[in-house]
Amino acid sequence: MSAAVPTDFVQTARSAWGADLPDWVLELAQECARTSQSRTAARLGRSGSLVSAVLRRKYEGNMAAVEELVRGALMRAVVDCPALGELPTNECQLWRKRSRAFSGHNALRVRMYRACTRCPLNKGASEK
Repeated sequence: MSAAVPTDFVQTARSAWGADLPDWVLELAQECARTSQSRTAARLGRSGSLVSAVLRRKYEGNMAAVEELVRGALMRAVVDCPALGELPTNECQLWRKRSRAFSGHNALRVRMYRACTRCPLNKGASEK
């Protein structure tokens, strides 16, 4: 039985993206190299296969949403939330997702539903 060859995540990303390698994909690859692909995926709340597909430039889903997750969770990007103040972009994304359906089981969820449905960052909120 042969030993597994360690993955060079940064080289994988550079090979796939070439000169178009975005800073957030590089950060994702570096985080995978520092920890592991599965730990990085868990930190983002996504699967290892999604991380792999992004690094290999094969992800067919919403790349902007993944960028927002990476920028918030790994690069400390923030937005100014009218309800909670400064908030990492990945947490903002989570609240926007939760605001798609009203839930009155606690005061914070109600408050965030109202704030998120009016927020200009929440694309499609005006359709409600």
